[in-house]
Amino acid sequence: MDELIKLLDSNLQYIKHELVDDTIYIEVSSNRKSVSCPYCGEKSDKAHSWYKKSFQDLPMQNKKVVIILNNRKMFCNNQSCSKKTFAETFEFLAPNAKKSSRLENEIINISVNVSSLAAERIIRNRIANIGKSTICNLLKKRNSYNR
Repeated sequence: MDELIKLLDSNLQYIKHELVDDTIYIEVSSNRKSVSCPYCGEKSDKAHSWYKKSFQDLPMQNKKVVIILNNRKMFCNNQSCSKKTFAETFEFLAPNAKKSSRLENEIINISVNVSSLAAERIIRNRIANIGKSTICNLLKKRNSYNR
């Protein structure tokens, strides 16, 4: 399972997983020694606290996947930085996102060729738990980037 998690990000480490109904819940944490502050770029290796952040990812073995990330909040060491703490970030997940970027791309790929109601049925049955409004919002966001 660790090898599969590393496909999402090589800085992630598998902790455990649990299968509940049609969903695999996978717990992971970062194995980075230090993290750069997104506000000033200063590296920090001092953790302030930990919190769990969950998001949906692409399905595995016909099971929906929810990843539970043990995310760190870090102290910024730069005295002149406007922020004293910051959360560790990852390329595959936008801040406050509930879906990985690769899952969002898959949802968009399915949704551009069918109605939002048909896309919702297809995605909800085999890929992830989402609604029609989420599909519409992702398509709008995609169209605003392509302008």
